[in-house]
Amino acid sequence: MKQTILVTGGTGFIGSHTTVELQQAGYNVVIVDNLSNSKIEVLDGIEKITGVRPAFENVDLREKDAVEAVFAKYPEIEGIIHFAASKAVGESVEKPLLYYRNNIVSLINLLELMPKYNVKGIIFSSSCTVYGQPSEDNLPVTEEAPIQKALSPYGNTKQINEEIICDYIHSGAPIKSIILRYFNPIGAHPSAYIGELPNGVPMNLIPFVTQTAIGVRKELKIFGNDYNTPDGTCIRDYIYVVDLAKAHVAAMARVLDQETDAVEVFNVGTGTGVSTLEVVEGFEKATGVKVNWSYAPRREGDIEKVWGNVDKANKVLGWKAETPLEDVLASAWKWQEKLREDGIM
Repeated sequence: MKQTILVTGGTGFIGSHTTVELQQAGYNVVIVDNLSNSKIEVLDGIEKITGVRPAFENVDLREKDAVEAVFAKYPEIEGIIHFAASKAVGESVEKPLLYYRNNIVSLINLLELMPKYNVKGIIFSSSCTVYGQPSEDNLPVTEEAPIQKALSPYGNTKQINEEIICDYIHSGAPIKSIILRYFNPIGAHPSAYIGELPNGVPMNLIPFVTQTAIGVRKELKIFGNDYNTPDGTCIRDYIYVVDLAKAHVAAMARVLDQETDAVEVFNVGTGTGVSTLEVVEGFEKATGVKVNWSYAPRREGDIEKVWGNVDKANKVLGWKAETPLEDVLASAWKWQEKLREDGIM
């Protein structure tokens, strides 16, 4: 019997790639998404890649009755991968209550319904933002590094949600959870049928790079060139979205099929820090396309440098990020070219 997984936010960037990997690993997938930051056409891309169109329910996870109706309709759901959340740092500073309501109420509704419908486990999409700016002796940052005060309401919702999961399971709830703390997901599926398509002006580096390279944006701004890093620009751990998606498949198999601790936490990254400037130069090298860019003043809330120690995920999950950065950047460009070809951007 194929196991059925509920993927919330499954038409989003990471959710769609994870749906593909789940289906290719033999799982059935039910997607719940309210399409607030994604498009229904993503289902077409998933179907083109896998040959299977996942079940889809247009549901707002803040509405508990609507969420319960999904569990009632699909009683075979055994696990949840919870991506659905508002995720723009800047917007969260301007609209904190929107973020607290969207990101926290949705998780509470899922957790409350899991025991009632015999759902065994939930993989929670967390973030390296919980580490804040790690001290030099905590780099690369491990899962044991201290959690620091969040720099934005968005980051705070990740911390609060991790605590809610731990408190709920500690109270005796008959469920298990794996919390995955991502670093910076980038790239697109090699088929170019799915990729990152943010609404409006991109908040993330790679879509801004590709949109500038293709002429949608006039210029890319690199915020700050006076950080304490080798080239003065911020350093991040950029992970290929397909590699990240595979980590979710490994985590789901562990939650459903293995005897493990009720809550486990894993960093999901490459283990290598790359600067903003190196990414832009790497993109130009990978594609042969020049990007019009210039330096701009530092941006409030940006962390200087963070990258992950991913030994635990490598050993325990048996998972590793393996795709070279140049290939990842080339995949992002192929996706951008496909969007242009299809008249989308």
